[in-house]
Amino acid sequence: MTIQARPAAAAKTGGRRWKLVRGNLDMYALLLPGLVFLLLFKYTPMYGILIAFQDFNIFAGIKGSEWVGLEQFRKLIHSDEFLQVLFNTLLISLYKIVILFPIPIVLALFLNEVRRMFFKRTIQTIIYLPHFLSWVIISGLFINILSPSGGLVNEVIRSLGGQPVSFLTENDWFRSVVVFTAGWKEIGWNAIVFIAAIAGIDQEQYEAAAIDGAGRIRQMISISLPGMLPTIMLMFILRIGSLLEAGTEQILTMYNPLVYDSGDVIGTFVYRMGLGQQDYSFSTAVGLFNSAVGFLLIVIGNMLSRKFLQRSIW
Repeated sequence: MTIQARPAAAAKTGGRRWKLVRGNLDMYALLLPGLVFLLLFKYTPMYGILIAFQDFNIFAGIKGSEWVGLEQFRKLIHSDEFLQVLFNTLLISLYKIVILFPIPIVLALFLNEVRRMFFKRTIQTIIYLPHFLSWVIISGLFINILSPSGGLVNEVIRSLGGQPVSFLTENDWFRSVVVFTAGWKEIGWNAIVFIAAIAGIDQEQYEAAAIDGAGRIRQMISISLPGMLPTIMLMFILRIGSLLEAGTEQILTMYNPLVYDSGDVIGTFVYRMGLGQQDYSFSTAVGLFNSAVGFLLIVIGNMLSRKFLQRSIW
């Protein structure tokens, strides 16, 4: 009787699901364009991963190119140039996490305490605007500002009795410029997520805290910050997952051969090897390595968050 009951229960459950689908066809129709987009532009190109296991010839195509197994990955592991690129990528990403990740959180906390709406909206608009500028424009702007001949920063250094500094052609300075410009562009925009998280906190908690005598700082520490914690963990896990994406577009528009030792990251390395030297198999292997490590980091970060903080993405 138990064996007969299970198929009947499964059929009943399936019937309810199809009834639910038929009752929400308009919703599924709205979902369809997004699914088609993912299929065409995200999943279909994954067929190109096969190139990483070939000695790819652009004229022979994927079907006609020779299969070499893991040879490209052996070449990758034993490449001194790639090891330097990996080191640069990790270092720049860690700088951005340690220095830039906390700033939008603090900015959101203090903006939330501003009571004059005109002043608050003005500040928000000013700090949001750089996000809408492309890296091409921002790079051109900072190349002029940091120019050793006539740039604003070097003119100030000269006026103080110092010597001009070639910020974009010296390895000692280039990473600092990358981190600073990334912060200038994105800190204000990233703060939006945390401001939205604060807006979702029950306002009665602030009223109760004020009645108990808690000041603004105490409310920020005891109410706002814990209320933001799920969002902070979500953003941190996603940031960890993109650890090997150190800002390819940004660096590509700012760097030059003089700073390859400090500024060449995995994304720019793939660009140089794939398009510059037409080594498509090797660059695909590097990209696949980057994606695999990124996925692994997200999974590990999610597991650690669930274990120690009881919060996770899934």
